[in-house]
Amino acid sequence: MYKRIPGPKILTIALVTVNSVFFNQVSGQKATSPKPGQTTIWDKPAAPLSGRPKLVVGIVVDQMRWDYLYRFNNRYSDGGFKRMLREGFSCENTLINYTPTVTAAGHTCVYTGSVPAVHGIVGNEWFSPTLNREVYCAEDSTVTTVGSTSNAGKMSPENMQVTTIGDELRLASNFKSKVVGVAIKDRGSILPAGHSATAAYWYDGSTGNWITSSYYMNRLPDWVENYNREKWPAQYLAQPWNTLFPIETYTQSAADNKAYEGATPVFPHDLSANANKGISGTPYGNTMTLAFAQKTVNAYRLGNSGVTDMLTVSLSSTDYVGHQFGPNSVEAEDTYLRLDKDLAAFFKFLDATVGKGQYLVFLTADHGVAHVPGFSRENKLPGGSWSVDPDIKQINALVKERFGVEKAVIGASNYQLYLDHEGIEKAGKSVKEIAELAAKELLKDTALANAFPLSDLMTTILPAALRNMLINGYNAKRSGDVQYIVRPGYIEGGKTGTTHGLWYPYDAHIPLVWMGWGIHPGKSNQLTGMTDIAPTIAAMLRIQMPSGNVGLAIDAITH
Repeated sequence: MYKRIPGPKILTIALVTVNSVFFNQVSGQKATSPKPGQTTIWDKPAAPLSGRPKLVVGIVVDQMRWDYLYRFNNRYSDGGFKRMLREGFSCENTLINYTPTVTAAGHTCVYTGSVPAVHGIVGNEWFSPTLNREVYCAEDSTVTTVGSTSNAGKMSPENMQVTTIGDELRLASNFKSKVVGVAIKDRGSILPAGHSATAAYWYDGSTGNWITSSYYMNRLPDWVENYNREKWPAQYLAQPWNTLFPIETYTQSAADNKAYEGATPVFPHDLSANANKGISGTPYGNTMTLAFAQKTVNAYRLGNSGVTDMLTVSLSSTDYVGHQFGPNSVEAEDTYLRLDKDLAAFFKFLDATVGKGQYLVFLTADHGVAHVPGFSRENKLPGGSWSVDPDIKQINALVKERFGVEKAVIGASNYQLYLDHEGIEKAGKSVKEIAELAAKELLKDTALANAFPLSDLMTTILPAALRNMLINGYNAKRSGDVQYIVRPGYIEGGKTGTTHGLWYPYDAHIPLVWMGWGIHPGKSNQLTGMTDIAPTIAAMLRIQMPSGNVGLAIDAITH
């Protein structure tokens, strides 16, 4: 969470003047010098108070590191990422301001302006001592699947405890605005769309169908059923996945065949045997998602209904590819080159359907990703793979020996251990004392940088940035008892592939680019939080910010 601290008037004037010069440099726009007590005045017409875009489009690229904007830039087309950077405004230093940096928490933060401490989505899942199992972020046993006979649709936003910017848009228009979520992952569709969404659709890999939940509707619309009947996954994968360009031109990547990558690490990839599920781990999953998003815009007449509508799109396949092959793979590079072409086609579609300059679009990510440990070792960089399971086994054995408590650690999730409070207290022992013992044992692990009871979070010596991220990620009802911090470059996983979730820049530094309605071209390296996205949209639309918002509107965007 970021605070503005008011200072003397003369200092405030000086800062505003500096900002005027800065924005003049990056945007090419002329700003007049402010009078004392006034803010910068741009020499462009102000939008009327009632003015709003026809459509707001949020694009979250799952697992997109910030550096991907530039690493592959010389091979991007003019109409995709390059168009956004050319016509739009890039917040270059956007950071996730909580931990853990995972998909569900990221999507929720983007659209709520809130953090897990408030919105309750502390991870993709979290351990529940009451239920003695992990709870999935979007699970809901009270609803049923619509569009499939599987359980993949037993989902809703009920576990999210605050409103989204889409909910606030619906409230501001007396529910005339339509808000629709689209993603391969259920959590990438449900959580961004919000509680009052018109609809949310996601992909059922077991059937190859786009589905939804009875939370939203009782049957799929005809247009979705027609789309499902066309069997697009099989069509996309009728040919093997090969590189878009000659493979020898992929000079930004490591060699194609690396043992530390996941299964089938060599091009071409033949996934036709399991086309339904297999499409998620190829760039064609993003192609399919954006094609379905176009169908959604047409079916709901988004941007053409007389009020501002919202479409939330999460591109999940980048995450599946990244986990399996890593950020330095030919597969990752090819996926982003193909995504760039898909985005160009999508923007061209929005130009024709909604009108160029009539829609506001932002592109960001829910988290980044670490290098594959094998790649790091190969290049003499710090890193490795590790598992907490042996530590838990050792802690439980030690607690049993010293305190007579069986299985004191009953769960581990989101880099936290959960203790059996009831069992410990029943044995007449101290939860605090056992938490301290567990942290002490964890500190013996060479893969860990730190470990401490979460009750000591405010007194443990930590970098301020890390402490704030941990505070923002701690939810009193859903978080654990002992926090452990994995060393930079290390992942909790196996010998192949990679993951994310830590506080380090490779996981927390994400892109944030705005384009379209109300946006002037430019960029800023000023620190921006993921929590600032939703209140910025609220300020631009002149509507209330979401109920759990802790972020601030980005001045460079809202001016």
